[in-house]
Amino acid sequence: EVRLVESGGGSVQAGGSLRLSCAKFDFTFSRYSTAWAWFRQAPGQEREAVAGINTGSGSTYYPDSVKGRFTISQDNAKNTLYLEMNSLKPEDTAMYYCAATGAVFGSGAIFRRSVYKYWGQGTQVTVSS
Repeated sequence: EVRLVESGGGSVQAGGSLRLSCAKFDFTFSRYSTAWAWFRQAPGQEREAVAGINTGSGSTYYPDSVKGRFTISQDNAKNTLYLEMNSLKPEDTAMYYCAATGAVFGSGAIFRRSVYKYWGQGTQVTVSS
């Protein structure tokens, strides 16, 4: 059974940085045909994508809200996905989730929640002003 386990969340002050990790267990899809993403959800708000990556090509995608501040990356040897978050703002406060699916997508589609089959349980990020 595929499991995704996030870690690295915490509380930081505005302007600070955090690195989230997503460990993958029993994920047997070829890395050339998978897409991964990080989403976040604040209380009372929709879950939104903050980064996506096609693991085969290494192509990455970011919405304007985080572009230049967040970086998604992967370590295939460790079977781990990362999200480096810099210049954090109070509005970045949310539960962060990693997601995966056995397909690849371009910009736009990679940000759709419906394309992802596997989800982690989330890790909380709190940014204080």
